[in-house]
Amino acid sequence: MPSIPEPTHDVVRTRNQFAKSIGWTIFVSRWLQAPLYLGLIVAQGVYVLQFMRELTELVTHLGAMDENDIMLLVLGLVDVVMVANLLSMMSVGGYETFVSRIDLTGHPDQPEWLSHVNANVLKVKLAMSIIGISSIHLLKTFINAANYEQETMLWQTLIHLTFVLSAVALAWIDRLMLPVPGEHHTGSGTKAA
Repeated sequence: MPSIPEPTHDVVRTRNQFAKSIGWTIFVSRWLQAPLYLGLIVAQGVYVLQFMRELTELVTHLGAMDENDIMLLVLGLVDVVMVANLLSMMSVGGYETFVSRIDLTGHPDQPEWLSHVNANVLKVKLAMSIIGISSIHLLKTFINAANYEQETMLWQTLIHLTFVLSAVALAWIDRLMLPVPGEHHTGSGTKAA
């Protein structure tokens, strides 16, 4: 049986250079996400304009509104703020996690959560923000219940509960992924005692 010739040194070096080039291309491709995070900043600007519009409506029509109308407008303002917070968290946390580190060492305004952000933390924070936003919408629906059919209210409640269960599941999965005290993890991802 004829033996298979060993690759020459030049062939091995060419393969290694090719593999390294592909690896660097994939690594650098993370920068394609940067415009997405810049787009989220633009969306925050839109929400600032929406907030100012709703705040102006609240202040200018204050005398003509009853308590329910005021409460609905204030809940709308809170909703806009929560969505803006979500956009901020996603733009800063997503960029830090998936594109490049943001060097804020020693900066007094560095968010506390940014020092330990990763994809799992970001998912749980995102889920909690969505629950907060959903809660505001559900509260607005119940305050304004006379304008909604019972079936619509039921579906909104079920959707909200689905968000809550999803967040609990994400947090539980994140908790399961934490290392067990007294054990260490090997590089292959398996536990070793």
